[in-house]
Amino acid sequence: WQARLARGLSGRAMAGVAVIVAGMGCSTRARLPELRALLAHVTAGRRPDAIACPEARAAQIRPLADSLNLPLVTVSRAALRGVQTPGHSARIKATFGTGCVAEACALLVAGRGARIIAARQISEVRQATCALAQGEGQ
Repeated sequence: WQARLARGLSGRAMAGVAVIVAGMGCSTRARLPELRALLAHVTAGRRPDAIACPEARAAQIRPLADSLNLPLVTVSRAALRGVQTPGHSARIKATFGTGCVAEACALLVAGRGARIIAARQISEVRQATCALAQGEGQ
């Protein structure tokens, strides 16, 4: 996923400019309008440099990334395991080995020095989560 990030962010991450990554998680029932509304709410006018999600949800989240002309970086389930996140769900921890999938994806892809700048939010329909992280992108 690091190579995909480097390709997706072009020279921005390579130039040492801080990157903002929107991490997203969702159920199989999440739909594009719900994902779009959630991302707009969480970003609050900031434009992320990429969207990150678990590999298993790429097909659902790719239309959102494509519609915004943003790279989609997928994260393996194994990479999520053990990532420390501010948000915590016992169910998610038992299933994925991290407290919050959206925050873990955002932190991993944001790279060195990554920190959460917008904590996990849950969509109105409760089928998706989103968080923002900022880091060095490498």
